[in-house]
Amino acid sequence: MDNDQQSCESKESPDRSSLVSDDGKNIKSVLCQRCGSKVLCPGMAVFAEKELFLPSVRTKRNLSTSDGSVDGDTLTAHWLVDDMFTFENIGFTNNVGRIKYLICADCEIGPIGWHCLDDKTSYYVALERVNHA
Repeated sequence: MDNDQQSCESKESPDRSSLVSDDGKNIKSVLCQRCGSKVLCPGMAVFAEKELFLPSVRTKRNLSTSDGSVDGDTLTAHWLVDDMFTFENIGFTNNVGRIKYLICADCEIGPIGWHCLDDKTSYYVALERVNHA
């Protein structure tokens, strides 16, 4: 993905001290912002900073655009999961190049995260695209 095409405005991240434990794991459950479905249980993901571009949030059937342009955000704060079976409830889009986007399996809203097919052990969930409880 070409991140140079997108403006990189800094967005306010949730207060990390209430979300990240001393060992870097998620303290709270990670939930879908739309339907509240549980994506991750506490202690199952590690906080990671990595600059990733995610298209704007929409439903699964509206994720791809026919004209090739994509609106979205470059986000840096993520929950990193090393095994897809760690998730409580996650879905994946069809391949977009070498990327699969993570979506809520219940309401199919997303993308809430990112997975590169070249790396079988890295699944990123953007803190700004989920709720915590």
